[in-house]
Amino acid sequence: MLTTAIFPGRYVQGEGALEALGEEVARFGSRAFAVMDPFAMDTLRPRIETGLGEAIALTAERFGGECSDEEIARLAEAASAAEVIVGIGGGKALDTAKAVAHGLRRPVAIVPTIASTDAPCSALSVIYTPEGAFKRYLVLPQNPAVVLVDTGVIARAPVRFLVAGMGDALSTWFEAEDCRVKRGANMTGRLGPMTAYALARLCYDTLLQYGVLAKAACAQQVVTPALEHVVEANTLLSGLGFESGGLAAAHAIHNGLTVLDETHDYWHGEKVAIGTLALLMLADRPPALIDEVFGFCERVGLPTTLAAIGLGGVDDAALMRVAERACAEGETIWNTPHEVSPRRVVAALRAVDAEGTRRAKAMPRAAE
Repeated sequence: MLTTAIFPGRYVQGEGALEALGEEVARFGSRAFAVMDPFAMDTLRPRIETGLGEAIALTAERFGGECSDEEIARLAEAASAAEVIVGIGGGKALDTAKAVAHGLRRPVAIVPTIASTDAPCSALSVIYTPEGAFKRYLVLPQNPAVVLVDTGVIARAPVRFLVAGMGDALSTWFEAEDCRVKRGANMTGRLGPMTAYALARLCYDTLLQYGVLAKAACAQQVVTPALEHVVEANTLLSGLGFESGGLAAAHAIHNGLTVLDETHDYWHGEKVAIGTLALLMLADRPPALIDEVFGFCERVGLPTTLAAIGLGGVDDAALMRVAERACAEGETIWNTPHEVSPRRVVAALRAVDAEGTRRAKAMPRAAE
């Protein structure tokens, strides 16, 4: 039996880490092409150019907004002369940079400006249509050469991004555990080692211990140990846990939710949080654990009802579209160690919505 885990080449995190960008990138070449999302281009470019130093020639292009085949092709053409690709911004910009580097066979350095997903560390790009609907996973032959996270930048981003990252990270242990029980493959196509499952559990424990404190620090735009811990959980632990532990129902249900236009204004991690709650229902997790996860979502502000991701009043026909996409052939939902069908996915989503609504109505009375 073969087990496999994969990791980024280097992971650098801390306040002021942008100052070390030149040192990290220079190991791969002197001509860099940066894919920057609008925030990075408009706000961070002077710091990035300073961090790279005079020894590295930088060409930068503004990211168009969706990690689509069309956007990847456009940027790859512009980056053809570069020796190293640098992705700077949110998850879709980073996935696009990874895909560009893969197409050009160049190393890639990843610089997230928000801690909203576990995309930075992975050998994976999630490809969408230009309109924002999930299209496919692009599995890459190697992880980023460098992931550099400046927590000073993360702390100044809107709190919603950090919370969304907690929603994405929240799924990590549950999906890895389903893969472990079902002996489902991780993102390499093989079983994960015990290291991956242990890191996935550490991710969950870190969120529960430090999530509320990290949110409070981010609201004040300050870096604290709690914020550092949660940024690491959102970025590194979640990335290692999902990639080497495996995915199951939560991300498949997220992918299904993207077929409904009403969800497109909500972040990946917010929809994954609903997928995680549905996983708990679908996989018959203990009621005490379900209560713990609902409670965590409520404390940090993650959605617990369908209305919270734009689907208030959604009918069963629309939810069946979600469920059928989630249960498509080859989707990760088949790593669930319980019976799976579109009908059961609809039932799980309805159960989540009912429980989230019940708890929301009970909260004012509990406070009194």
